[in-house]
Amino acid sequence: MTRDQRAAAILERVRATPEGFVRTYGDVSPGAPRVAGAALHACEDPDIPWHRIVRADGSLAKGRRQRRLLAAEGVPFRGERVDMRAARLPE
Repeated sequence: MTRDQRAAAILERVRATPEGFVRTYGDVSPGAPRVAGAALHACEDPDIPWHRIVRADGSLAKGRRQRRLLAAEGVPFRGERVDMRAARLPE
């Protein structure tokens, strides 16, 4: 699989994450979560719901902006982290 194909597959998984749920970087890029981060960073499509992708421990890579977007969709938090038991999309 080429780099472009891998990025396209990651972005498809991100697009498929419904409002009110989250996935981890590892969920959208199994075995290579940093590749998911790189694909999202390089993506210029404003319609990609990048904010629905969080770290495995529920912490946010993009801080307050990401939290605001997730909270507006009804994603539950426990302190500063997403409540992964409630919000992680079942695979």
